[in-house]
Amino acid sequence: MNHPTPRSIWDNLNNSKLVRYLLLFALAWATIQVLAYFETVVVIFIFSAIFAFLLSFPTRWAARIMPRGIAAVLVFLLSLLILLGIVATLGIAAFSQAQQLVDQAPDLLNGAIGLLDDLQALLQRINLNVDLSQIEDQLRDQALATLGMGFTTLQSVLVNTLDLIVIAVVTLFMLLDGKRLWDFLLKLFPRGMRDRITEAIQKNLLGFFWGRFLLSVFFGVSVYLVFILLDVPYALGLAAIAGMFDLIPGIGATIGISIISLIILPQGIGLALTVLISCILLQQVEENLLMPRIMQGSINMNPVVMFFALLVGARVAGLVGVFLSVPIAGVLISLFEVEEMQGKH
Repeated sequence: MNHPTPRSIWDNLNNSKLVRYLLLFALAWATIQVLAYFETVVVIFIFSAIFAFLLSFPTRWAARIMPRGIAAVLVFLLSLLILLGIVATLGIAAFSQAQQLVDQAPDLLNGAIGLLDDLQALLQRINLNVDLSQIEDQLRDQALATLGMGFTTLQSVLVNTLDLIVIAVVTLFMLLDGKRLWDFLLKLFPRGMRDRITEAIQKNLLGFFWGRFLLSVFFGVSVYLVFILLDVPYALGLAAIAGMFDLIPGIGATIGISIISLIILPQGIGLALTVLISCILLQQVEENLLMPRIMQGSINMNPVVMFFALLVGARVAGLVGVFLSVPIAGVLISLFEVEEMQGKH
């Protein structure tokens, strides 16, 4: 019995598919160039659109009993007061602990170097001659760099305050009259694509950020409670670091857990291992129990494409690009229905 010979990818590649892939590549390249050139403007309007979308739900509820304009202003002011209250309490406390942690970087460095010296002495007793001096030098360089970054953190916050004010103002105007502007922008596209564009952005961009925000809040709060039970120093600051890194899809939680474990290592190997295991268990709860429910219907992307998008985003716009790269790539994949770049259902 003759079996059909498998066809290679080149046999399946016809002119229409080739043109489609080339156009997709050209669009991705053009999008990257535009984002890199207008980085600040794009970031301001994207985050403003996200906040306006989140506030649109309570605005619609309040508009049942009062004019929509008044409802939008009241919801915006109330949200701003709540946000300022959280920042004035938890935010300042977490920032203070993080700053103290940075200031104690030399002490943490000496503790880590002491552990390396003990490890090297133990290896020498069992006739294993290993030179760990290069690791010690790298630790010193990283500690000095972290200390210098801590001194410039306050200055960066003050510089970015203006951007935060602009985001708040743009959010208010989007909340008041953003739908008309969105309908105007949709007129630039063919009528048959308008509903697909709106659905792709709501599902991949806005749905992604809302889901990641809820997951990060859960992870940060649960990590903080575990740190309190374990009597970990600077619990609030370390939990804030874990929550912030968890916003990065794919590898964010792993990076945050690794950094926290290294910070706690000078306090004792046992405590560091306990923190590491506890955080890994919480990460598994988040990814296997909460994420399938919260992120259901959101981004459907091949993990390899996700990591590629993260690297491209980091190269184009740094940390902001890391946060925005995956949802933007999800919008493009969903809009053009590139099945090869989607994950398994």
